[in-house]
Amino acid sequence: MSQTRTLKVRLTLFCILVGIVLATVAVVTDHWAVLSPQVEHHSAVCEAAHFGLWRICTKSIIVSGSKDKSCGPITLPGEKNCSYFRHFNPGESSEIFEFTTQKEYSISAAAIAIFSLVFIIMGTICVLLSFTKKRDYLLRPASMFYAFAGLCIFVSVEVLRQSVKRMIDSEDTVWIEYYYSWSFACACSAFVLLFLGGLALLLFSLPRMPQNPWESCMDSEPEH
Repeated sequence: MSQTRTLKVRLTLFCILVGIVLATVAVVTDHWAVLSPQVEHHSAVCEAAHFGLWRICTKSIIVSGSKDKSCGPITLPGEKNCSYFRHFNPGESSEIFEFTTQKEYSISAAAIAIFSLVFIIMGTICVLLSFTKKRDYLLRPASMFYAFAGLCIFVSVEVLRQSVKRMIDSEDTVWIEYYYSWSFACACSAFVLLFLGGLALLLFSLPRMPQNPWESCMDSEPEH
């Protein structure tokens, strides 16, 4: 592999590494979406919430002097209580809030996110073997694994978006407003970096094609 192509591969792998970090942060944190109920009295205590793939956290916030009828922002001080979703931890009591989660959506988003992490691990193994064993062709399956990981993150993001919309529209919940938080942004950024990085890595790891009519594929650089 030429020095120019090696530099491109390393820059691409750096972008993929950033995507891996962002994907891991998004999966393990619980700030994907922030939910708030309607506030009837300006001196009342409202209960805002933020949640991720595995658990939901509620915070009791005292609303005073606010013209807005929504609860929050979530960064205001208040008593915080977190609980894992019942279908992930059946033995834990989660009656601290009146909340009906969309079980199928939540399980699907979490499972797809785990598949993304599995693809990331497999791609990383291929990259490490490529550098330690001097096998450049292993970058190609690694690139596909990273691209698949990015697609899984995208699907997980879309499933969670649908879950939030159904919770807001449901009459069984008290939430009327929502916005996506920094964990959601990490997931979206991870999708872009992993998917595009995987495609770029595949392009850079392919053998050089003949550039002149008199060249053949046998004249390309030999792979180790």
